[in-house]
Amino acid sequence: MKPRVIVAAFLLGLPVAGHAQTAPVALTHIRIIEGTGAPPVENGTVLMQDGAIVAAGRDIPLPPNTRVLDRSGMSVLPGLISDHSHIGQLQGVQTGPQFYTADTITAELAQYRRYGVTTVTALGNNVPRVFDPMRKDAHMGLLPADLFGVDQGIGVPKGAPPVHVAPDQLFRPRTEAEARQAVDTMAAEGTDLIKIWVDDFDHSLPVKMDPAIIKAVVDEAHQKHLRVAAHIHDLDDAEHVVTAGVDILAHGVRDRFVPPSFVAMLKERGIWYIPTLELDEATTAWADQPAWVKTPFVEAGLSAPLQQQINNPAWQQENKAGGKADFARTSLATNLQNLKILWAAGVKIGFGTDSGATPLRVAGVAEHRELALMVQAGLPPLQALHIATEEAAALLDLHDRGVIAAGKRADMLVVAGNPANVISDTDRVVETWGNGSAVAGPIPLTPR
Repeated sequence: MKPRVIVAAFLLGLPVAGHAQTAPVALTHIRIIEGTGAPPVENGTVLMQDGAIVAAGRDIPLPPNTRVLDRSGMSVLPGLISDHSHIGQLQGVQTGPQFYTADTITAELAQYRRYGVTTVTALGNNVPRVFDPMRKDAHMGLLPADLFGVDQGIGVPKGAPPVHVAPDQLFRPRTEAEARQAVDTMAAEGTDLIKIWVDDFDHSLPVKMDPAIIKAVVDEAHQKHLRVAAHIHDLDDAEHVVTAGVDILAHGVRDRFVPPSFVAMLKERGIWYIPTLELDEATTAWADQPAWVKTPFVEAGLSAPLQQQINNPAWQQENKAGGKADFARTSLATNLQNLKILWAAGVKIGFGTDSGATPLRVAGVAEHRELALMVQAGLPPLQALHIATEEAAALLDLHDRGVIAAGKRADMLVVAGNPANVISDTDRVVETWGNGSAVAGPIPLTPR
């Protein structure tokens, strides 16, 4: 743990991460945002012990040996849950398979945790011999955040995804038999989901995934009781994969507005939709330099090489204009409106950003921007938080987290202010709790 984090933990009266409490701990005089979308409980108490919530609400009786932490003026909400991130893909501004190491991934999980993301789903391009043991350790509370995901994932020969990864990080089956074998291999490894990349990245790749491969993957995965998430961009591809039986759209539809027939299909089939709004914002925001990129909260999450890159006027000029920038801005505008349409219709919405896939999609920072963009799309702050907590847990079929209630994991985020009214207060991270211990936020904040 960095010295400044230890000092902040000491000032806050927190145990240092990695040392779960044995005596009960109570956060008192705190606003409780349960994660359910219900109005906050004012002046409440959250009592926890050994990594679990014992009680939450008003007038909670405290055992005699309880360690009481006064959090007046603050809010507590469930830890954020990412349904779509990546790990071990990069370091600084470089990407490549050489970065898929336990040390790199542990550092990334620590950053997610500082920013209040207590559960991370690494959606593909993972190395099983590294990922699988680390996932087990994470489930045991031995890593900074819990970890789920897709082992290798299934792409297209000479097609998506257009990334440089090692041979053991991705399958590119040429036949239906090879596709089924890829699913069987991932099932044997204990993958949580199956991931497919189906599109041609705005016609930049020569081929899309063969519909026969999609059908074979979905059929084999469902026989193995595994769900399939699909990388898409366009409405046509989204409609095709949903018709083929895919369970999760890993990105939002960004080429045109979704028609009522598509909305009805998602609702009828119970398809999860992860908009990943921040993906496109990140393409231009660091070059455009809006005010939020200069806040200490954001800058604390940037590596030195990334800060040097995004502050270079030549890089800014190159990345704020041109076809790629225009495509990203148009995609984001469409994605925002489609999210509002789908959410208002009652489609199941997940929470993810594709953070960690490229240097510009910064772990932790991206998740906070996603919340801001969801509110910009027209969702009330409480509903954005509901999606990032209880709903995100439901997408992963996890029933032990995502809500502040007795019996749930004490994975929690404490912030100054009231994000139920002002979503940017989520950025005022005081501490994050998990596995019975607390970690200070990226910039130390002490109780007022």
